[in-house]
Amino acid sequence: MSNSSGTRSLSILGSTGSVGQSTTDIVRHHRDTFTIDALVGNRNVAQLAADAREFNAKLAVTADDSLLGDLKDALAGSGIEVAAGESAVIEAAARPVDMVMGAIVGASGLKPTLAAVEQGTTIALANKECLVSGAEVFTRAAAQHDATVIPVDSEHSALFQCFEEHNTDGVDRLTLTASGGPFRTWSMKQLETATLQSALKHPNWSMGQKITIDSSTLMNKGLEFIEAYHLFPVALEKIDVVVHPQSIIHSYVSYVDGSVIAQLGMPDMRTPIAYAMAHPARISAPVDRLDLAQIGSLTFEPVDNDRFPAIDLARSALARGGNATTILNAANEIAVAAFLQEKLRFLDITRLVADTIDQAERENMIVSMSSLDDVWQADSYARTKAGELASRLHT
Repeated sequence: MSNSSGTRSLSILGSTGSVGQSTTDIVRHHRDTFTIDALVGNRNVAQLAADAREFNAKLAVTADDSLLGDLKDALAGSGIEVAAGESAVIEAAARPVDMVMGAIVGASGLKPTLAAVEQGTTIALANKECLVSGAEVFTRAAAQHDATVIPVDSEHSALFQCFEEHNTDGVDRLTLTASGGPFRTWSMKQLETATLQSALKHPNWSMGQKITIDSSTLMNKGLEFIEAYHLFPVALEKIDVVVHPQSIIHSYVSYVDGSVIAQLGMPDMRTPIAYAMAHPARISAPVDRLDLAQIGSLTFEPVDNDRFPAIDLARSALARGGNATTILNAANEIAVAAFLQEKLRFLDITRLVADTIDQAERENMIVSMSSLDDVWQADSYARTKAGELASRLHT
């Protein structure tokens, strides 16, 4: 869909984050194709204002109420509308545009992305929590409002490109690839003393702190496992994960005739972002081109579930049903935040998540969800419970 000038209007939720900045870079290279309507950021007001000026956005919003004055000062004389706070973020997400990039990190991205869905627009989905925390609510709203959802995560973009919608009966398996993170070769003994600095050194990808830590525990792959289950019509037991250290094959689909279709590319988020933004066409992206001869070899390993139990935790939460994945996600956010503050040891991240889910089951708190309020209740419960349990773990 495009307007009368032939351009596509775009709003970016989470514009100052890693995915948001990669999105603006694609726009920078295709100014005749995309116009930016609204930019929504968090606390990086300087970046938000600079981008709003560069792309002549109509609206700039900071999620932090206390920074409204700073944003106004930064955009003084520009004619760009300025707003702040949660309600302003939601209003920005609900503006009529051709596409919304949903890239707000964490559960706070669910409500604004849902507001965009309710406009029946196309959503380039980079927020995991929409399908991990609120899948029942989100998918129902997307169907009700005829919204198009295009995954942006490199793994789900790969599956999206390889999955034959006209031939779902012919799909045998979906396989997500994992780099293995910075601790792929570490022993359990080494992991017991893994530092924050080591966990933040991802071998292949440049990402924000939260997702980098999730990659080090492989929880990112657990969350992607949950997303894949909700994005594609396959049974739980038909989704696999394999460790692929080079991050060249981003995921693949196996078919009943023995064929395997994979999507390959250099590890650069601008490729799946460009694919989502231009779909069903393709546009150029300023990324390095893949040279398989130069790379030489691609290797694969099974996931070691003893050292990295996060994927099994995600699979188990999906099998439990109801709000179990919501609880898993919220507990993980608390655990990662504590680790980033060096109040929790590395291996305690997944232990805390497992303990929170087990405690929820013992307290009969794993129940079905029918509304956004149900999502928030489960999320709030899990954060409180995880906080309580975290105090019992050694720092």
